[in-house]
Amino acid sequence: MFENIFIWTLIISFAVQILFFVYAAIRQTDTVTDLSYGLTFIILAFTGLFSTKMFFIFQLIVFGMVLLWGIRIATYLFIRIKKMKRDKRFDGIREKFLSFAAFWFFQAITVWIVSLPATYLHMQKYDMSLNSIMIVGVLIWSAGMIIETVADMQKFNFKNNLNNSGKWIDTGIWKYARHPNYFGEMMCWWGIFIFSLPFQSGLSWLTVIGPISITYILLFATGIPTLEKKYNERYKDNADYQTYKNNTNLLVPWPRNGLKS
Repeated sequence: MFENIFIWTLIISFAVQILFFVYAAIRQTDTVTDLSYGLTFIILAFTGLFSTKMFFIFQLIVFGMVLLWGIRIATYLFIRIKKMKRDKRFDGIREKFLSFAAFWFFQAITVWIVSLPATYLHMQKYDMSLNSIMIVGVLIWSAGMIIETVADMQKFNFKNNLNNSGKWIDTGIWKYARHPNYFGEMMCWWGIFIFSLPFQSGLSWLTVIGPISITYILLFATGIPTLEKKYNERYKDNADYQTYKNNTNLLVPWPRNGLKS
């Protein structure tokens, strides 16, 4: 059944998104739009792991990395939207069938592409002992997981403090980067790709499109550009925000330029 796991994971990614799309469109709700993102990664990881039924140690490790990341992001996004009630990004979109369907279409493609290195590892039918490259990949993933988790937790707590209404977060890890959560997410997927390096050969190197795509999306498409535009409009006349922006790294947590850390 799973002779070509790449095709099957693509089909499953679309199937999951269609199910969530139908529910979201009928109910006109945002509660599952982001939830489906993390859950689809988890489902594809299970599909990959059980496709060969080999269960080598390296496959269990990459499965664990995707599973932990998927559970964390799905849980966080679901709790966040339940608190927010409505995601303003979809205002004017959820009411339009084709526009709303396009979001789910591209989400299905995105999850499948980002998952490519992990899917490729699950295809392997020979074992390999852990080596230094694979350990480096796990360490990079671990650092990214910690950074993303801490950043999301700090921002969630900040936003839910009524005393911070109308403010931007510039405390904790956000004191050293304006988008540390996205940096952590990129590290997670680059870590998984680096973990796969000992298995790469020939056309399999094309799986690098996985971490490249999530990096591009967060840096140049729907991630950072969207938030930067919103903050620039909201705080364009706020001198303190302009100082924070001009002296704080965009992505990588690092001591502020010209300011005490």
